[in-house]
Amino acid sequence: MSDNSHELVADIHTPPTEQAIVQRRIFRYVIGLVAACALAFGIGWGLSFVAPVFLAKFLVDHQKPTSHTISQLLLAMTVTVLIGLSVSAGITQYPLPLLLLLSLLMFTAYYLFMDPQWNFFATILMIAVMLLPFMGIISPGLAVYIGVGLATSGVVAVLLFGLLHLLLPDIAPINKEQLQPAPSLTHDHRVFESLKALTISFPIIAYFYYFQITGAILTMAFIGLLSLQTAGQKSIKVSMFLLLTNIIGGLVAIVYYELLVMVPHFLFMLSLIALIGLVLGTKIFNEPAKAPIWAGVMSALLVLLGSTVASDSKLMDDNFYMRIAQIMMASIYMIVVSFILDKWQYKQDVTKGSE
Repeated sequence: MSDNSHELVADIHTPPTEQAIVQRRIFRYVIGLVAACALAFGIGWGLSFVAPVFLAKFLVDHQKPTSHTISQLLLAMTVTVLIGLSVSAGITQYPLPLLLLLSLLMFTAYYLFMDPQWNFFATILMIAVMLLPFMGIISPGLAVYIGVGLATSGVVAVLLFGLLHLLLPDIAPINKEQLQPAPSLTHDHRVFESLKALTISFPIIAYFYYFQITGAILTMAFIGLLSLQTAGQKSIKVSMFLLLTNIIGGLVAIVYYELLVMVPHFLFMLSLIALIGLVLGTKIFNEPAKAPIWAGVMSALLVLLGSTVASDSKLMDDNFYMRIAQIMMASIYMIVVSFILDKWQYKQDVTKGSE
């Protein structure tokens, strides 16, 4: 009897296997995607399709959430949406001051993004800066609607994130080294990289804002988000990586969309989400080195499908393929400008070295 009790205690304290840890994370990822898509597409509030995108990012980036993590995510949503709405209140009537303020807020987002503790805050700030003032130019009421929708999507994603980890907590042993944030770049380096990222994105953003090209809203938002990834890294390599993920995501979205057209049922749509989430989730959590690629594919897929499914337009086919074209154009623009900047920076470094 004593021997059996010792074996039982030993089993209880046996650490979980790597396979069990990965399976738990994949299962939580799939359940989260299905739940978020069911709420977002079933209820359909303003910008509801953003909720699954946020949740997918949370589940990949945060394996050990705490109350501080969730409060920071909620704070990021509230503060950044308030910033966007305040920008939309009156300055939209003055193009040049608006563009100057936009450049300052974008620079702030790039600067904060290079600090791991402010990564998510910077991402939401960029989304708010890209969308809300632009909507405010068209209609102040529309800006408020988009702002409330963005905040609602963020809150839904955060609540689902917390609930999923409450019901399916992560079973990986806590590594104190992983809890320490990665060291930030120096202030001067962050300023330089922020200015470089702003140089890449701001000209096309200013063009869209100044001429009020409403058909390119998704392109503008993607350029803003993609340019975040170039801050602090080799921009041309990152841009090529982003183009790859968006191409794969676009191809997966085309197959998904055509299947959905053949079988236009809500449960079938969720079943496809579960299947794709299972495949990509397996790649993400089994191959951490390649996780950003597959996470990027899922993000592109969710944005494409979500923005199309949420649309009430009868020209859904045209809208879907137009969105794919916009994302491809945004990626190509990023590559071209990044290539020019990297070449210029290389020549400057060579010149300084020769001196």
